[in-house]
Amino acid sequence: MRKEYKHKSWNDIKANDSWAIFKIMGEFVGGYEKLSIIGPCVSIFGSARTKPDHKYYQLAVEVAERIVEHGYGIITGGGPGIMEAGNKGAHIAGGTSVGLNIDLPFEQHDNPYIDSDKSLDFDYFFVRKVMFVKYSQGFVVMPGGFGTLDELFEAMTLIQTHKIERFPIILVGSDFWGGLVDWIKNTLLEAGNISPEDLDLFHVVDSADAVIEILNNFYKDTRLTPNF
Repeated sequence: MRKEYKHKSWNDIKANDSWAIFKIMGEFVGGYEKLSIIGPCVSIFGSARTKPDHKYYQLAVEVAERIVEHGYGIITGGGPGIMEAGNKGAHIAGGTSVGLNIDLPFEQHDNPYIDSDKSLDFDYFFVRKVMFVKYSQGFVVMPGGFGTLDELFEAMTLIQTHKIERFPIILVGSDFWGGLVDWIKNTLLEAGNISPEDLDLFHVVDSADAVIEILNNFYKDTRLTPNF
């Protein structure tokens, strides 16, 4: 059923926009206060539609467990699918399990593996994405849809343009990501729209061992801090 929207006057929009600033500020303040004390974490992204019997759900659980065993917590979008798998792996391994939930009319609901004191709710995608980028020591990107791609390319853009310091971005599943990587190389790079060194902004792997190796190699001589 198509959702009907009530048309507003420009004066109504102006008034609502002014008050919305305070709600946006509140989301930033709440997120900063809670996430600034959780310690080093890695974010796991992926489809909310992935079922528990799928190989990528099971791999995400394993990846999260291994990351926790190496001293990091796990941050996810807090919902079902791959997000649930990430929080489940953190929970099984006894590590920090954070969920940054977003209010959506479908798909999104809290998963049961988030620590009770580390479940945050957001109305604004852009505020939520700032939290992922600021408090993650790495992005592990499992197969997903538009939302996953949004988070992936925003992080790569911020690093590419030197708005934030570099951190590991790890794409898991070469059979899934291979077509996108080929397009980046054969279309974006060939057209001159990115530089050859931009291909070094991400890694493509197929195992939890490879994820851990990249994280450990990157941080062996680097102090763990928020990204900006």
